[in-house]
Amino acid sequence: MTHQYSKFLHPLYLIGDLLLLNLSFIGAFAYQFASLKLTQTPYFFLMIFFNIIWIFVSVLLDNHEKNRMATDTAIVKKIAKGLGLHIATIATILLFLKAVYFSRLHLVCTYALFGALIIAWRISFIYFLRSYRTKGYNFRSYVIAGMSSSGQSLLQLYNKHPEFGYRFMGYFDNKVTGDKVLGKICDIQNYVKENNIDEVYCSVSDIDKSYVKDLVKFGDQNMVRVKLLSSSQDSTTAQKLFAVQYGNLNVFSFRNEPLNDSFSKVSKRIFDIVFSSLVMICIHSWLVPIIAILIKMDSKGPVFFKQKRTGRDGKEFWCLKFRTMKVNNDSDSKQATKNDHRITPLGAFLRKSSIDELPQFINTFLGDMSVVGPRPHMLKHTEYYSQEVDKFMVRHLVKPGITGLAQTKGFRGETKEVSAMKNRVRMDVFYVENWSLFLDIKIIFMTVFNMIRGEKNAY
Repeated sequence: MTHQYSKFLHPLYLIGDLLLLNLSFIGAFAYQFASLKLTQTPYFFLMIFFNIIWIFVSVLLDNHEKNRMATDTAIVKKIAKGLGLHIATIATILLFLKAVYFSRLHLVCTYALFGALIIAWRISFIYFLRSYRTKGYNFRSYVIAGMSSSGQSLLQLYNKHPEFGYRFMGYFDNKVTGDKVLGKICDIQNYVKENNIDEVYCSVSDIDKSYVKDLVKFGDQNMVRVKLLSSSQDSTTAQKLFAVQYGNLNVFSFRNEPLNDSFSKVSKRIFDIVFSSLVMICIHSWLVPIIAILIKMDSKGPVFFKQKRTGRDGKEFWCLKFRTMKVNNDSDSKQATKNDHRITPLGAFLRKSSIDELPQFINTFLGDMSVVGPRPHMLKHTEYYSQEVDKFMVRHLVKPGITGLAQTKGFRGETKEVSAMKNRVRMDVFYVENWSLFLDIKIIFMTVFNMIRGEKNAY
């Protein structure tokens, strides 16, 4: 669904913010000191701190507007909150360092200019996006299950505000027919799959609760967002619901997705690039040649093993590993088992120490994987478990990882029973719904600790 999310909007926000921040800093410096030469003064290092802290503030507060229906007032409040935290952080640093030599007038002018410019920039950009969406671009397609008043209110809201960027495809209803009705409730799933629909809105009063659960399950399996329309949180499902106000309507989502926000994706991607680059420079550069020679001495076959696995949004990619088995015909269908005769002596060590996963930092650098995320499965296992385990496909809403929360909790290696995969999926779904950079860093430390301690399921 190529039009579902605005992948490049939040990077543009951040780049624009930083340009204006530096322009404000340099402009205030020129006003105060009648000079543009920052390179030989402490102000150059202060400007670097300004940029770094603004990036952290933006990540911490999710300081870039992602709600298509956000008001201008809400946008200004979010900017003001970010500015306040930035000012407080800079002030704390300067007090701690006792840096009394910086001009207070320069700081005041910098923030005054930056505050005015960033509000003007953000509001202007939002109005540009609204105009762009009004013309039919950057849209999300949706259908409504049930022609209740809540469904019609949602349609009226989106029709009244084309700048939100939602394209209505039609209703599904068991009682009503007409031009806008595409079929009965039972026809939704086929239509959604055939037409790449992004979101399904269900009128709680018009749909049987058991079918809502089936539709939610279908959405999880096909990575389609299913939302409820109601004036109050209905007891349709035992799941925790996440409420958002759409005009006078309460719309409930079944899942919180922090990485659904483009800015969070960018911050995670920057972390992946930096981390994988350091690994390739500091470790790959000398360890890969040594491992390659040892593999060649240990058994016949290639140094690397590559296999198609399922990535984000169900897309396939070539996953790289050091070859740890004798060349065989079962590698694309059969998991490694304890005392597996296919594993070479060197391969047993590589798997036990997790060194066999090191080439996946290349996958991470190229963007197919992340340092942290649900572990990718071979295609046949994805096909099988997607039918056997509820929410299995939810784990594919994010990039697969070299390590993951499930692995640090002991759910790694062979899955002899479906129950073992259910435990792994439970951890993966928790990760999808609760992602943060802090959680990624925590998982990395837990992974290193487990590698040192040794893991009984690593074979």
